[in-house]
Formats: sequence, C-alpha cells, structure tokens
Amino acid sequence: MKVLIVSDTHRRMENFFKVTDIEAPLDLIIHCGDAEGSEDMIYADAQCHVEIILGNNDFFSDLPREREFSIGRYKVWLTHGHNYFVSTGGQVLKEEAKSKGVDIVIYGHTHRPVIDMEEDIIALNPGSLTFPRQEGKRPSYIIMEVDENNNTKFEIRYL
Repeated sequence: MKVLIVSDTHRRMENFFKVTDIEAPLDLIIHCGDAEGSEDMIYADAQCHVEIILGNNDFFSDLPREREFSIGRYKVWLTHGHNYFVSTGGQVLKEEAKSKGVDIVIYGHTHRPVIDMEEDIIALNPGSLTFPRQEGKRPSYIIMEVDENNNTKFEIRYL
C-alpha cells in the first residue's frame, strides 16, 4: 500500500498535481488541512480514497476537524495540529495521541516536515507543498509504504 501525505496546499494546487503524477499509483491520499476550498479538485484528481480534514484557514468548509481511521495494522489520528500547539513543539499533540490510543498521529500547520518515531507513537508532518518553512524551503510531502507483511516505512520527499 502506498500512501501520499500532504498538507497546507493553501489553494495552490500545481505542486499537488505534480506530486500525484510523480507518485502514482497511490492507494490513499491524506491531506492534513488548509486546502482552502480546493478539496473538490483533490477528490477529482485522486484515483484512490482521500482523507482530508479542516485546517485553521479552511473557512466555511464542512470538512471534519479531525479523523481516526486505520492503515494496515496502525490506528491513525489525523488533525491539522493548530489546536495542540504544534508550532511550539509536538509534546501536547503526542500526549493527546497516546490518550486516544492511536499508533500514528498525522498533522500539518507548521509547514515543516517531521518524521518522529518514538517507541509508543509515530508523529508525521509532511510540511507544505506550497509555503515550506524549513531550511532550504523546498516543497515537501511524505510517502508511507506498507508491504504485505505490514512492514512500514516513511520517507520525506521534496519537489
């Protein structure tokens, strides 16, 4: 299973379309919020299931604020992260994820990519495809691959 994780596209979809072309075929697309009304374009472009949630800039949207679902053997919690103080670090978010009993928390908001693998929780932030804030400021996303034995790997990729 191949999963594309993106965030913070802020209605500028050119890089999203580039990434879906580069990474195709995909089994799942996860968007961590701040699509800013472009969710219809995401659904229309996707050749697979899409999970997308509300970000702090998604005004007038009926997207859910958070979602929980499974990927293989993992229980996943998807949130934009702004309600859990992710701009000041991931500790509050990871504590909330542990209290929910999930294995993976996927979030956005900071525009900085992160793969944080602790013993009891995995925290993933794909950064931003539109307005990256990390050193080098390259648009980023995460690919999650789960093989037939449920072995999983995560990789931050850049345009």
